[in-house]
Formats: sequence, C-alpha cells, structure tokens
Amino acid sequence: MSNSASILTFIIVSFCLAMILIFKKDSLPSNIKRPLAILALVMVTFSFTLIVYSFFVIQQK
Repeated sequence: MSNSASILTFIIVSFCLAMILIFKKDSLPSNIKRPLAILALVMVTFSFTLIVYSFFVIQQK
C-alpha cells in the first residue's frame, strides 16, 4: 500500500469514528464516552494536519 493510500485510509477511518460517536452518543455507556471522544478528536486533528501537509507536498512537486 502506498503512503498516500495509507494516509487516505487513516483520514476516512478517523472521520467515520467521529461520525459514529456523534450519531450513537445516546447509546454509549457514560464511562466510555469521554475516552472515545478524546481519541476521535486527536485522530481528526491529526487527519486535518495530514491533509494540509499533503497539500503543501503536492504544491512543491
């Protein structure tokens, strides 16, 4: 798998996790909500960083 495919896969997975947490927030146990929300926030933030980094790398080629 190429590097860009791995980055794209990570971005899709992180946004899907965030969407699932938003849609299913009422059915999750309260002791699991906070750690999953923090994990999703970190993953989405890192995904945005990778998107911006990819734009800069493409521009320089």
